[in-house]
Amino acid sequence: MLRSLSVKYSPLLTRIRSRGRAFSTQPASSLGCLPTTDSPVVSKLAFFNSVTGDGSKIPSYRVLDGFGIPIEGAEVPEISEQFARRLYENMQLLPTLDNILYNVQRQGKISFYMTSHGEEAAVIGSAAALADDDEVLAQYREVGVLLWRGFTLDRVMAQCFGNHEDCGKGRQMPVHFGSKQHHFHPISSPLATQIPQAAGVGYALKRDPERRSKNVACVFFGEGAASEGDFHAGMLLASTLPSPTLFLARNNGFAISTPSSQQFYGDSLSARGPGYGVDTVRVDGNDVLAVMSAVKEGRRRCLEGGRAVLVEIMTYRVGHHSTSDDSFAYRGRQEVENRKKIDNPITRFRLFMESQGWWNETEEEELKSRLKQDVLASFKRAETLKKPDLAELFSDVYAEEPWNIREQREELAGLLEKYGQVWEPWRTELKIFKDEGKKLLG
Repeated sequence: MLRSLSVKYSPLLTRIRSRGRAFSTQPASSLGCLPTTDSPVVSKLAFFNSVTGDGSKIPSYRVLDGFGIPIEGAEVPEISEQFARRLYENMQLLPTLDNILYNVQRQGKISFYMTSHGEEAAVIGSAAALADDDEVLAQYREVGVLLWRGFTLDRVMAQCFGNHEDCGKGRQMPVHFGSKQHHFHPISSPLATQIPQAAGVGYALKRDPERRSKNVACVFFGEGAASEGDFHAGMLLASTLPSPTLFLARNNGFAISTPSSQQFYGDSLSARGPGYGVDTVRVDGNDVLAVMSAVKEGRRRCLEGGRAVLVEIMTYRVGHHSTSDDSFAYRGRQEVENRKKIDNPITRFRLFMESQGWWNETEEEELKSRLKQDVLASFKRAETLKKPDLAELFSDVYAEEPWNIREQREELAGLLEKYGQVWEPWRTELKIFKDEGKKLLG
């Protein structure tokens, strides 16, 4: 049993206290100070398992309820009708694009696709809060950020088809976008690799006198990626070497087939931020105004303090993980249908716009018709374009071509010269390339 002890006079204790006064600002009656923390010292043994102090769950920030009505006490962002229309049109563009390209993949015209169904507010709200020249390191569902920044539908289609207009020259699988012009770093398939990279980009921005107070590195990832070691490496780097790195975690409920409830036991991802000394907020990801406000404030904190911020965006992945997935094998169809109707981010913002007199049914029909026509026109154009030059197989790898690449290029050129027009399979295949192999032959 523990009991209180009365301390008798001791010459040794007197000397220790005397020395302590010389090195500490603590009063002589202090119980002492610890070498690696300035936390208060207590005499009662108590464990804790909550970052809120009272054991309650971390709250989720919201502006609009499910009917598009501002909740009591909410600070509604001051946005113009024109800006609201831009938000809404971009949100509506995503499902239009997703529906068409998903079906295009099913027809075998592209090899792969991933949708943003249910996450439109999370993506567009974040994009609207960033500066167009902030560096973005995305995962798979952030094409909306590119579209917000002016990336054209033709560019989207070019990447998915891998034709000669693709700025990646057909080297990436579909939805792995990248654009130097739009400060959008190329997407990588391996999970979570972009997170520590973003911490490095943020640190580079901090060291750049022209950008340190102007731009942040913004990294998108899902809650599944946060279960990778790279998440912790990135958070640790961005916090111990403070940098303006904005971590945006899309918690959409599933890491492919693994539900969030099986991915972590604590209070989701937001509970991890304070452990790294990182300012953290959780936001309703189906409320575009709440997302925009949270990300905007997170960005401000990044720039003001030159430090990292974590925003956990709570949403729901309505679509399948990808065209390689059937999500109804691990969740109920009715669950998905209910989410579409009850907590639809597009419907929520549309109701808000209608309440402001900024939108009506006629405009809704006209917008959907126009977006569908635009996407279909871009798709039809893309499928007629040829693949990049065959010579591009060997470009953009080294600043100066090494001997082994030169040998490979010369070997392929020799085979084309010998068999390209006499062997039927090659003669047919060459026609899909922009130059039909002529540039490679010189």
